[in-house]
Amino acid sequence: MKTELVKDIKLPTAVLSLDATSDGKLLYASCLDGGIYEINVESGDLEVIGNHESYASGISLSPNGATAISAGYDGALHWHDIAARKTVRKVSAHKFWSWQMAASRDGEWVASVTGQYLAGGYKYEPALEQEPSVKVFKARTGELIHGFSHVPPVLSVAFSPDNRVIAAGNMMGEVRVWDLASGQQLSAWTTPNFTSWGIIKSHHYIGGIFALSFTPDSNQLLAGGMGPMRDPMAGNGKQTWQRFAWRENPVKKLDEIHEGEHGNGLMETLAFHPASSYFIMAGRLAQGKWNIGFFDAQTGALVHSLDVKNRVTKAVFSSDGGRLFLGITLSQPKPKDGKFADFGRIAIYSLT
Repeated sequence: MKTELVKDIKLPTAVLSLDATSDGKLLYASCLDGGIYEINVESGDLEVIGNHESYASGISLSPNGATAISAGYDGALHWHDIAARKTVRKVSAHKFWSWQMAASRDGEWVASVTGQYLAGGYKYEPALEQEPSVKVFKARTGELIHGFSHVPPVLSVAFSPDNRVIAAGNMMGEVRVWDLASGQQLSAWTTPNFTSWGIIKSHHYIGGIFALSFTPDSNQLLAGGMGPMRDPMAGNGKQTWQRFAWRENPVKKLDEIHEGEHGNGLMETLAFHPASSYFIMAGRLAQGKWNIGFFDAQTGALVHSLDVKNRVTKAVFSSDGGRLFLGITLSQPKPKDGKFADFGRIAIYSLT
């Protein structure tokens, strides 16, 4: 495998999520300043097409590219008409932040997850949710269809490629899967390998499952994040993914990142290549050699890696599999003459 950086586009603020049109000519980014940016890949030109009242945490395009749906820390979902350059619908989805959003491949569903970590007892276990932590809406109308219960905070959400089920993972390593047609919960399990209890400095839970991705056949589920730490502020847990046969009862862990193939740092995004031959996991690097790992889809072996030197928040493949689009955030610089230097990036790699 060969990867080559072919373009590096600057944005004024951190990129928190990213999506691409089917032809790969336009990108849409949700950013730290609340802005929804359209990016012309060829020219690098930017245009703001919408705004949230707080961080814009998620973005997804409709299959025809006519509409972008975004989510934010204002708890809202926004629908943006691309051609009209207009926000045409706003839905108050949550009382708290939208940690992550996802849309189904067929364009029928959009989901958002939320939840605040409040101590529910003297052991600092999370308090019960104050609203459904997982909400599913009709993408065409914004109508709320399902409100699923989970243990907050719920940090990640994914639809299956066959558009039939949805999965969500939380800070405590709990994963739940629901059927979209009936609303029935199909599966639930807990993995202890993504959550930390702070022994040093901060006595509380931290971490969790930050990324989920179904395998192309929809029968297995990958979870990504970071392994346990003694000091939850250190950010140096093991780079971690695990693969589960979620349809089995009990759920079976099939594989996880192999020893000797990982460093340390929080992993935030998972994506399968369109050819289904490999998947990538990316995020932040604390110690080690890479913050983007390429893994064989069958064996789980690390087959390629990159260190882009900055936090990767979202990874998206072009529909033909020839390019990889990365949403990146640099450390926020100090202001100079009352202005901040650009600290958002979109890196575009060719894949051969």
